[in-house]
This record gives sequence, C-alpha cells and structure tokens, in this order.
Amino acid sequence: MGPGRSGGTGGRPAPGDPSFPARTAPRCASAGALDRQVARCGACPRLVEWRESVAAAPRAAFRDEEYWARPVPGFGPEDAALAVVGLAPAAHGGNRTGRMFTGDDAGDVLFAALHRAGLASRPESAHRGDGLVLLGTRVTAPVHCAPPQNRPTPAERDTCRPWLAAELALLPRLRAVVVLGAFGWQAVLPVLADAGYDVPRPRPAFGHGAHHVLGRADGGGELHLLGSYHPSRRNVSTGRLTPAMLLDVLTRAARVSGAGLGADGPAPCPE
Repeated sequence: MGPGRSGGTGGRPAPGDPSFPARTAPRCASAGALDRQVARCGACPRLVEWRESVAAAPRAAFRDEEYWARPVPGFGPEDAALAVVGLAPAAHGGNRTGRMFTGDDAGDVLFAALHRAGLASRPESAHRGDGLVLLGTRVTAPVHCAPPQNRPTPAERDTCRPWLAAELALLPRLRAVVVLGAFGWQAVLPVLADAGYDVPRPRPAFGHGAHHVLGRADGGGELHLLGSYHPSRRNVSTGRLTPAMLLDVLTRAARVSGAGLGADGPAPCPE
C-alpha cells in the first residue's frame, strides 16, 4: 500500500496528502533532509499505484532484485554549482535502483557524458552502491515518481514542483542548470521565476543548445540556464541527440559554473 493520506502530527500532512510536498519542502534545511522527505511522498495516487505495480511485476532481467518503488530523490553534493534536471525516474531504472538515471538506457548516455565532462567519477551507474560520485553536480527531476508511459500529467508536475523549488534553493553555490527536454524546461522556468530570477517574457523557448543568462532583481548572482534534448532511447537511436551533442552542453555548463575538475572547470576526458 502507498503512504497514507491522513495521520499527520503537529499540523503536518501525512505523506499521502496532496499538500505534502508544498507543506513539507519549505521546512527542509538541507538537500539531504529534503531527499529523505521526497522518498516518503505519496501525494499523487496514479504515480503511487504505477510505481508499486511495476515493482510487483518486474522485468525478467530484474526478477531477483528488490525494487525501490518509492519517489526517487535527487543526488549529488549539497554544494553543487551545477544542477542537471531530467523528466522523471524510469519504471525499471530509477524506480528499481532508487537513484535518478541509474540502471536505464538514458542513464548510460548521461553518465558517460558527465564522466567525459569531468563531472562524474565513472562513466556508468548500475546501482546506488556502485561508487559513482558526482563532482560539483546534482542530478534531479521535476517529477520524482515513475509515470506510466514516461508521461507525468501537468497536475502531477505541479504537485511535485515544491520539491524542485526547495532543492534548487538549497544549493548555495548553484550557478548553472542544464535541463534535459521540453517537459523539464517548462517545469524549471516558473521555479526560477518564483525564486527571483529575471525570466524573460515571453519565456525562453526550449531547444537543444539553448543558453540564457538570468539575472536577479535583488542583484544576486547570475544563473546560466542551458537546454539539451533528453538522452532517451528514442532520441539517441534516431540521432536527434548524439553523445557529442550532450557532451558539448555539459562541458559548457561545467565551464560557466565552475563545477567538476579544475578551478576553471573541467576539460573533457580523452577518448
């Protein structure tokens, strides 16, 4: 059974209450605390049912594995200068392993590129305990539960939005955000606007290689917003996104944020 919809104490909602993200995320004092609360969330009944039903009927290749089958938190250092924002966990990827982009085709492409850009300690990620370390980078998503057909609804995106808003706000050194795909782009823009960044109107259109520098009305530091096609199996197999295209965006983001290896940002790893 998924998290209950009642039983909160001290005026706090239970994990299954639709208001759980909005009322819980702002209370978190660190990214680690936020991650623990994200993993408890059950605010979207359709997603709870789907993530648990997938775990109850695993693919043959994963029959002997115990699925995570909960919301998948972001991961990476709490002082990350770069955030990479995807779409949602894959049903037999993050929903199985408990770590974003881990154990699926999109993750194979993403982590190889992060490693070449000097942003990850190794080029692959199979499970949570495999030793992968992200360098100055945090990987997250606007929706933390695996959705049917990889398609969250707008309502599910909006219910989950407080987690993303709080996560980005809890990264004090954040200087750049790379968004993988149009869905994530549409989710990130209102978060940044609400956080005080000067998001232009009309809002910047998503596109691979898009790069916008957002100032703040209060005079705070600038934020670089970059777009890339999502490294989904379909995008990669059709050539819409190549490893070189993704590497180019990540290398640029590393350079402008200072994330990764070296004081001036990383150089790509050799072939």
